[in-house]
Amino acid sequence: MHGGNLAWAATLAGCPASAILDFSASISPLGPPQSALDAIRSHLSSLTAYPDPDYGELRAALGEALNVDPDWILPGNGSAELLTWAAWDLSKLEATYLVTPAFGDYWRALKAFGAKAIECPLGLKSLVAGSGNGLVTDDLSVSNGSLVSPSLCLPAPFTLDADRGLLLNNPHNPTGLLFGKQAIRPYLDRLGLVVVDEAFMDFLPPEQQESSIGAVEEFPNLVILRSLTKFYSLPGLRLGCAIAHPDILRRWQLQRDPWPVNALAAAAAAAVVRDTVFERQTWDWLPVARQELFEGLANLPGLRPFPGAANFLLVESSMSVSWIQQSLLEQQRILIRDCLSFPELGDRFFRVAVRDSADNLRLIAGLKSILDLGF
Repeated sequence: MHGGNLAWAATLAGCPASAILDFSASISPLGPPQSALDAIRSHLSSLTAYPDPDYGELRAALGEALNVDPDWILPGNGSAELLTWAAWDLSKLEATYLVTPAFGDYWRALKAFGAKAIECPLGLKSLVAGSGNGLVTDDLSVSNGSLVSPSLCLPAPFTLDADRGLLLNNPHNPTGLLFGKQAIRPYLDRLGLVVVDEAFMDFLPPEQQESSIGAVEEFPNLVILRSLTKFYSLPGLRLGCAIAHPDILRRWQLQRDPWPVNALAAAAAAAVVRDTVFERQTWDWLPVARQELFEGLANLPGLRPFPGAANFLLVESSMSVSWIQQSLLEQQRILIRDCLSFPELGDRFFRVAVRDSADNLRLIAGLKSILDLGF
């Protein structure tokens, strides 16, 4: 269901977890930023006290970074915790439209509260092994090397009213598709609750982002989820935030455990969202590294990468991904993310994170050696 399972990979590869080159988790290779490490060190003395239950300093920093009133922000123990509470609200509706392929945690969260999920395929046609058709949508364009869709069209038979909800991520995981924010807006007018997971939006520079955060104050039925762990390479700290109407956030706060964000995570987060140098470094690095990885993969026999707006690429394979994954681990100690948890994709697709140039070249060379054996 998740990437980054290094314990499993190390067992299969017969090596320490530290020896695995991980392309399965979409985490930036540039961090953690020094600002995060400095903040953690300077706040070690805070371990003797409980965190501020209101997270005032953290919400102020997030509000400044996201241009949102701090009262409209709720920090969480990773965006996964906040997704759980969003699913709790969605479960009160008659049904929730889930854009598929969908991240496995969406299913987990919706099922936890008995929510009814109705799948909405994301313009996927003929995703079968060897079809050659791959990812097809009627209105895709390529902008800045990324797939961009100006529209989001749920199938016509579906009812759009206040008893229904919508859950999707933008950019989309695992395709990397970026929806224009205007594509989401029509559903805000008609549905009872719209939850947009923007876990990978910060990998786009501000002028390219299609965030719906600016619509939150206009639409009290809109919830935005953000992750602070992928962009800043801090998955072990577990930190995310929700942006929504204060009434929604107060209700969630009453239901969840106290102090979900530890003091060191809160301090690190407040520091990194003000780290403009690290932001610019990431925005300068990613397009170049992503294009290099894309071209390298496209030149390998039997592989078809798709352009993406985030820090990962979806790749179609003409042979079993399970075999490729196992061979890479055992022979090269490289871990890629299979797509078996996405039923629409199965064993003919995999996802890889974008890493630095040396790592990307090592992956391409490793895949070439494996694929040469298979052809």
